[in-house]
Amino acid sequence: MKKMLAATALSLFCLAASAAIAPRVVIIAMFAPEAKLWLERLGPWQATKLPGLSPDYPAVQCNRQKVCVMTTGMGHTNAAASTMALAFSPAFDLRHSYFLVAGIAGINPELGTLGSVAWARYLVDYGIQWEIDAREIPATWASGLLGINTKHPGEKPPLDYRTEVFQLDEALLQKALTLSRHVPLRDGAEAQAARAHFPSAPANQPPSVLQCDTMAGDTWFSGTRLSERASEWTRILTDGNGQYCTTQQEDNATYEALKRGAAAGRVDVKRVAVLRAGADFDRPYPGQSSADNLLGYAAQGGFDISLENLYRAGLPLVQAITGAWPAWRAGVPAR
Repeated sequence: MKKMLAATALSLFCLAASAAIAPRVVIIAMFAPEAKLWLERLGPWQATKLPGLSPDYPAVQCNRQKVCVMTTGMGHTNAAASTMALAFSPAFDLRHSYFLVAGIAGINPELGTLGSVAWARYLVDYGIQWEIDAREIPATWASGLLGINTKHPGEKPPLDYRTEVFQLDEALLQKALTLSRHVPLRDGAEAQAARAHFPSAPANQPPSVLQCDTMAGDTWFSGTRLSERASEWTRILTDGNGQYCTTQQEDNATYEALKRGAAAGRVDVKRVAVLRAGADFDRPYPGQSSADNLLGYAAQGGFDISLENLYRAGLPLVQAITGAWPAWRAGVPAR
């Protein structure tokens, strides 16, 4: 009897999987402007509404090439909830799907500039720290931020949350870099004027495709000291291997939701790529205040070009996967 029940359950699962949508690529955007270029250029689309998605973005859009676009809503809470809803939806078979998280971000002028796009190796959470009021920190400390259950800002904490840092698949990262390295990127006069305030490269140079790492945290920050802490925190959590260059809100939450889907056999996290584009600088130029940099972020001219460059840099990977699916279905091809 037990064998019969098990066989019945297996057959039902296989039947459900065969009827489910099986994307080759899922593009994860966080808000409407990030999704817009994909939706405008890769359609037509068929919408599938899913319980648990954001009420602002209640459907996953899929095209004939089996590319799907999901918009999670901004911030780590929305990202986790929406991605979890997709990962565990019986309407989708994601076991062989690749995921491209593509969104705008703040950019570190020491590693990139407005409009630059960066493929991440490490996802680091900036929010999982202790903080002492900056006006009261010990005189020998450079920052009031330190790892939880540590004694000094330079000490690596125990990774008790299990979401503090993730490393993405190296083979997929290298393939994405190779495919996008020489794509022409968009620039604009307003961004060029904003860059000109910085005295050195790469901040004052045209945008380019980079490999450097991304920092998640729901609190937008502006300031050289906070940005230096972001660089230090990345080095600490990656044992000196990571380089902080973009700051955003969602990526650790998105990855953790996919990781839980992987634990249930529904997702392969070796198939996750993260691409972030610099829409504004994370710190002021010399002579500018941190407040002016933050409050004037929209005037830097990086918004439109970063959105366009996300599409330009991400599209070659999407096309490679969908255009040679037999080679990609089993994993990232060696060539």
